[in-house]
Amino acid sequence: MTEAADIVLTNAAVHALSDDAVYEAIAIRDGEIVRVGKRYEVAFLEGVETETIDCEGRVVLPGFIDAHTHMEQLGQHLVHADLSSAESREACLELLADQAERDPDREWVLGFGYDESEWGADAERLTRDELDGVSENRPVAALRVDLHTISLNSVALERLRDELPEEDLLYEGGEPTGIAVEDAAEAVRRTITADRDEMREVLEAATTRAVELGVTCVHDKVRDSVAPRVYRDLAADGDLPLRVRIDYWSDHLEALTEVGLGTNDGDGFVRTGAIKSFSDGSLGSRTAKLSEPYADAEAQDADDGPEDERGQWVVDPDDLASLVERATAEEFQVCVHAIGDEAIEETLATLESTPDPAGSRHRIEHVELATDDHLERMAEAGIVASMQPNFHRWADEGGLYDRRLGDERRRNSNRFRDVLEADVPLAFGSDCMPLDPLLGIHYAVNAPTEAQRLTVTEAIEAYTRGAAYAGFDEDRLGTLEPGTCADLVVLEDSPWERPDRIDDIDVAMTVVDGTVVFDGRGE
Repeated sequence: MTEAADIVLTNAAVHALSDDAVYEAIAIRDGEIVRVGKRYEVAFLEGVETETIDCEGRVVLPGFIDAHTHMEQLGQHLVHADLSSAESREACLELLADQAERDPDREWVLGFGYDESEWGADAERLTRDELDGVSENRPVAALRVDLHTISLNSVALERLRDELPEEDLLYEGGEPTGIAVEDAAEAVRRTITADRDEMREVLEAATTRAVELGVTCVHDKVRDSVAPRVYRDLAADGDLPLRVRIDYWSDHLEALTEVGLGTNDGDGFVRTGAIKSFSDGSLGSRTAKLSEPYADAEAQDADDGPEDERGQWVVDPDDLASLVERATAEEFQVCVHAIGDEAIEETLATLESTPDPAGSRHRIEHVELATDDHLERMAEAGIVASMQPNFHRWADEGGLYDRRLGDERRRNSNRFRDVLEADVPLAFGSDCMPLDPLLGIHYAVNAPTEAQRLTVTEAIEAYTRGAAYAGFDEDRLGTLEPGTCADLVVLEDSPWERPDRIDDIDVAMTVVDGTVVFDGRGE
């Protein structure tokens, strides 16, 4: 006799993504899917103790997998000042001042996610003088949305003076503006990272928010943080509501090798992922490495312009090649941040020269300005394009990318359609700008140009099947079929029926490993 299911979801529109069919019901037992089919077929698995959930016609999808997250930063948004909603500098500074008043006992006043490009075409980043107005006694740090720029007040600058590389601090009239980029910004992040107790508070807030948005697995990029230990603490205590793949910054390579932790080691909830590194910076900070100068760079006499007109290396190409050689010798997957076309070229050349790039599933994170040649070579080498569809928030005419890159390069950024047609494995993530898969899917479906635009199904698959593949999880995650993990999301509306407003769709329920971790029905 067939054993009864623990949970049955019925009266649903189940998109399993293992095929093109739409099913009516799904049965779960011991954290796995045991049947997907018509209502009467799945009803045979209902027993006395089965929990039957009437989805009332709602859409059921595989749980979203965010292939590029920074969960500590997401949690900091929730615990400290969230600056992402600020529509002006004044509003941003007011949020920081409110945070300082609301939490007077914290040593630092912190704000996360400001984006001056949303404040007007000529808006500049926050400065020391402005943050001194928030507090003249406590250190204040405001992190830009891309995390490649941090604005500091005078107290913070003085406190961190010996730790901030001079070349990554901006000056005006011989005085520091309070703007720190790249390695200087990283030094600030190391200083303000949470200790173990606070990290638990931060990650509990972040993971709770993630499952509210239908995320059932994250690939978290971690550096100089107690987050890996806290994730394992949460899992051991039964308090981790989603799956975590930890991509460790390259500083951890030797330590991981010494303790014998390699790519894909771990359990069903917490696993070791890739070794993470950078090549360049970001477009918002003008540090992404381009082959041609930024469109809004100041005119120079030299034909090609100085180095800083075309961005900068965060990790020198020779140093990156040495790292990749060491990591692949230890059989690690490698993922490298590369945004500008010159950075993509150097990164791709390094990754495609490794012994087995396809088997290792090496990844280029962001890969925003890839050329046709880059895509052809990535497909041939089996290198994954780990991309962020929500970055199209900056790709409209007159937006940040238009100002930084000009019209032609803006139109050639984040070409998801061309990536798929070149047969490059495509995984979607958010980079927590913001973490919201439905927002990202909306941007991919409604992107400005045909080369950037995907169908609803293609965009959802990049956030499910594609992201699962990037994490070696295609046999257990990313689809809804018997034998896979019971990780799924229930939506209030169908993205196929309202493709122009996918970002307005609410998550009704999230299930991870057969457990309902979020139920928003009736809210």
